[in-house]
Amino acid sequence: MAFCNGSSLESCTVLESEEMKTPGDDSSLMPVSLRVALATIMIFMIMVGFLGNAIVCLIVYQKPAMRSAINLLLATLAFSDIMLSLLCMPFTAVTVATTGWHFSGGFCRASVMLYWLFVLEGVSILLIISVDRFLIIVQRQDKLTPHRAKVLICISWGLSLCISAPSVVGWRAGQADGRVPQCILGYSESLADRGYTVLLAVTVFFVPFGVMLYSYLCILNTVRHNTTRIHNHTSGHARKLGLTGLQRPQPLSVDMSFKTRAFTTILILFIGFSVCWLPHTVVSLLAVFSRRFYRSSAFYPTSVGALWLSYLKAVFNPVIYCWRIRKFREACLEFLPKTCQLCPKLGARSHRRIRPTNIYICSSESQSVV
Repeated sequence: MAFCNGSSLESCTVLESEEMKTPGDDSSLMPVSLRVALATIMIFMIMVGFLGNAIVCLIVYQKPAMRSAINLLLATLAFSDIMLSLLCMPFTAVTVATTGWHFSGGFCRASVMLYWLFVLEGVSILLIISVDRFLIIVQRQDKLTPHRAKVLICISWGLSLCISAPSVVGWRAGQADGRVPQCILGYSESLADRGYTVLLAVTVFFVPFGVMLYSYLCILNTVRHNTTRIHNHTSGHARKLGLTGLQRPQPLSVDMSFKTRAFTTILILFIGFSVCWLPHTVVSLLAVFSRRFYRSSAFYPTSVGALWLSYLKAVFNPVIYCWRIRKFREACLEFLPKTCQLCPKLGARSHRRIRPTNIYICSSESQSVV
């Protein structure tokens, strides 16, 4: 195993161990058929992630009416996923298929920096969206304007670059050998390497997960409270008027279903983020702190599975958009040639009756959501 702990990859030292395999002994890491299958699936993920997220960016770019604050954030999230799909996933697919890094040492460090840059940016956007939903629903403060969204996007890119930059300038050295599916740092006793790994784990997963979990718990509690209040108010008003059955008045005349559906979509994205990133965070910490785990035979398949899940997030978002958002499905049909449209165009959704469980109080939004 080549362990690099300097400003250049030429200053690497070799750690010899009977437990460690050379890059040529790839049969002991994972069967060839399984590695080729995973690489093929990853190529499919690249195509879906690029096309799906590109449509999100095109929708916001081509239609000025869609450039609301939330849509600008979603477009930025899609752009970071596009960059992750194009600049990181192809090289990981090659490394998984061949169990070896076939690119330059300088690009090894650059790939680490790009990976964390785009991941941090995507997590930052999800965090901003979650806090915005919390302010709107719980605090009843709709303060996020398109201008403020652009400022937050610039700040998030700057912070993501500052956190990921040390991996390319020498603070956290990159490593690529036959035991890892991507150019990453393995086991290290350096306090700087371990501290930087903890910093990445905290900023990428633990802090965003804690803030978003608290936000959504407060939102759900507010929805439940408002639902109970609306139900009690409607029942008391109906009894006072002597109305029963179908004669009861509707609780609200304003259709709030689009807000509820938007919140549910963001909640699903949060769940997807948690499922995709928890294994990768745990494996990264164990690889750096546990020498026994890093040199075990289970490390390679475990790290491949965790890395595959982390990349799945870039594909997960557009799939959720297509499932949850009618306008996104219609936009996809517009960009596809008519000969490639396997499904007929969906008709307009009929006006649905809004139940009290689908209603929460918040300020009005003048622009539609992607």
